[in-house]
Parts: sequence; structure tokens; C-alpha cells
Amino acid sequence: MLTVKQVITDQDVQAKTLKNKIESHKAQVGVIGLGYVGLPLAVEKGKVGFKVLGFDINSKRVDQVNAGQNYIGDVKDIELQELVQQGTLSATTDFSRLAECDVIIICVPTPLTITRDPDISYMKNSAEQIAKSLRPGQLVTLESTTYPGTTEEVILPILEETGLKVGRDFFLAFSPERVDPGNKRFSTKNTSKVVGGVTPACLEIAYALYTQTIVNVVPVSSPAAAEMTKVFENTYRAINIALVNELMLLCDRMGLDIWEIVEAAGTKPFGIQTFWPGPGVGGHCIPIDPFYLTWKAREYDFHTRFIELAGEINVEVSYYVVNRVIRALNEENKSLKDAKIFVLGVAYKKDIEDVRESPALKIIELLRKNGANISYHDPFVPVIEPHGGSTVHLESVALTDEALAQADCVLILTDHSTVDYERVAAKAQVIVDTRNATKEVRENREKIRKI
Repeated sequence: MLTVKQVITDQDVQAKTLKNKIESHKAQVGVIGLGYVGLPLAVEKGKVGFKVLGFDINSKRVDQVNAGQNYIGDVKDIELQELVQQGTLSATTDFSRLAECDVIIICVPTPLTITRDPDISYMKNSAEQIAKSLRPGQLVTLESTTYPGTTEEVILPILEETGLKVGRDFFLAFSPERVDPGNKRFSTKNTSKVVGGVTPACLEIAYALYTQTIVNVVPVSSPAAAEMTKVFENTYRAINIALVNELMLLCDRMGLDIWEIVEAAGTKPFGIQTFWPGPGVGGHCIPIDPFYLTWKAREYDFHTRFIELAGEINVEVSYYVVNRVIRALNEENKSLKDAKIFVLGVAYKKDIEDVRESPALKIIELLRKNGANISYHDPFVPVIEPHGGSTVHLESVALTDEALAQADCVLILTDHSTVDYERVAAKAQVIVDTRNATKEVRENREKIRKI
């Protein structure tokens, strides 16, 4: 494991002053992007005494923060309110105020283009805004997930156009976010944090910053190593999910229960990690991050075959779900055209409100194109708005006995804990369960078709 060397001396005035500010919690922290990553991070920094200024182009989000109104599930309402009331945390759309900050952390989205190439425009725009007011004695860290090389190949040149020198005048590092929305066990504070600096002084200062709020900080040799670490983590998950999804498709052909098989395999105390099948992959990381690595690999005349195949399989299972619904309706002598499909859950994972890249959106689009009439219920997602490549616009309806009984098929796409699946099984005509949510249901099992 790499250790952080103490390279900063009394002669390194800017570095020593900044490190002292950080360790005494007198540094002002700026966070660009107040979403699922940025707001929890801003709250954690505020809780240990840093004064935090959040930046966002979304004025509604800024107003909510300044009013102490929480909109992120992993942030506690009372903690945000107290920090705002104390004047510890505030937000603005005025990026000229970046000059006030000693530390600037970039937490902006990194989506894919329609051709599945990295869209780093938000990161570049952030760096350009920082460059306008960059001054000696500032630390800039990038937390947005990206391809290896971004920090030094994209962000650094923009900042050095100011004439300031990295490692002497200002300091630059990459430390990938590791947020798992809805995880009750691991939060921003107790999830290990990887960090890589452009120079040894950059690493020393960035390490000092993150050790103020993170239980275990893991230094690596460079920003590129930290960038690769993050995309490897999510690529690992994407490939293993694709493996179990492909096994699910085979088990369907063979008449075997994939859930039984995965559960049995998981009893082995070594050599295996349990991954569950599902209707596809969602969230901002797993469906996107592996393609950042795929794109970068082409620069080295290298083709990431595992990654690309995993992506194909994880998309294919969404089409399989639609076919599973068609088969379930056929068994009842019904057609998908004009059928009433009641979708339970549209968030990409249980018990959260996040629909980014949710496979539910793709599946709903496909069902609609085949003539189905769609309604949905999700206690965490009151409205689906069109975004990205999805044109779905729907409002959640109440989970009533009538809604369940009138549906030709109830399609479970997200297994929220608050849903009474015994009741669903009792009232529904046919159920297609993509999450094994009905595992504990004892009665009416003849209605249930699992993937």
C-alpha cells in the first residue's frame, strides 16, 4: 500500500499554509454540483466544522439548499437544516465566488453521448469556471467518475492556462466518489476513499483533506490510478451482473429457477460473490462507467471485449422481460396489444427515488411500442419525467386492489420494501416478477411468473 510522504516544507509557503488551513478546519470548501454525490459530501464537510459553499447551475436546487430543504435520500433532513441555520453551509449559482474557496471539489455528472462516448462537458465547464478565478493556495479535486487520464489530460491544462503551476501554486487531485444510494450500512464517512495527486505535494494536501471526514483514505500513485480504480470497480459489477443475467436466460430455456441456483451457489464460503439477476442495470455508474474505459482503451488499440459483451447482455435482458410479459399474457389467451400492464417500481434499485438509467424506463418504452397501456406505482417516484433517451412521462397511481385486479399483468421491476407482495399476489391476475420480490408469498403462486 502506498504511503503519503511528507514532502511539504516551510519553504513551500502555499502548500504549507493550505494544509494547515485544512487540518485546522479553517479552509473554506466549495462543492460544484449538489446532486447525489455533492450534497452528501458538502454535509459531511460541514459537520466537522468546514464552512462549505455549494455551486450549481440549477437555481431551484440552490434555493432548496439555502432553505434547508433536503432532496437527497442519503442526507438527513435535520443535519442539512442545522448546517444551513448555523451559516456553515450555503449554495449559489454565482461561480465567481469560487475565488473565496480554499478547496474546490468537482462533483458533476459524467453521462454518455447518444453514441456511448464520454460526455465530459460538465467537468470541462467546471474547470473553466475555476480557472477564471484560480489563485495561489487552492486545492482542486475531481470526484466525477471518468476515464483514466482525465485529470491530467483535460483538467490540468485548463487550470495551467492561468500561468499558475501545479504542485507549487495550486494543487490538483482525483478522488472518485463511492456513493451507494440507499445503503444503510456504508455512507460517505465510512466508505474507504481512494485519492491520487498530480504531484507528491498535491497528494499530501488532498490526503489531509479527506482524512478530516473519511475513516479510511487510500492513497495511490497518480490520478490515473485512482480513475482506473473507480471504473474497474463498476466494470467488475457490470460483468458479474451480465454473467448472472446470461445464466438467467439459459435457465429460462432449461426450465430451471435462477433464484434457487444463485442462492444455493452463494452458500459456498469461498470463491464466489453473489450477484442477482434482474431486468437490466441502472443508476449513474454501472451502465455508464465501463464504457468510459472502453472508449479510452481504443486510444491504445485495445478492445475491451468482456466489457462490451457485458453491456450487450445487460441491455438484452430488458428485451427478455418484455418477451416474458408476452408469454405470460399468451398463457392467459391475451395479447400485449391493448393489454393493461401495471408496473410496480421504476427506480433503478429498491427503496430509493433514483431513476437514472433505470431499466424500467426502457421496458416501459418497449411495452408501449408494442401497444400496451402502462400505469405504474412507485412510492419513491411520484412522476417520471422524460430525460436522456427516454420519452416516458407518467405519474404514479395508488396501489389499490382495483388497480391490481384490473391489470392484465402486474410487472414487478423494483422490489421496494414497502409493498405488500402477499396482497399483490392475492389481487393480481398475472404477475411477472423480475426481482424475486414474491419469494415469501405462500398463496396464489400459480399467478406468478419469475424471470
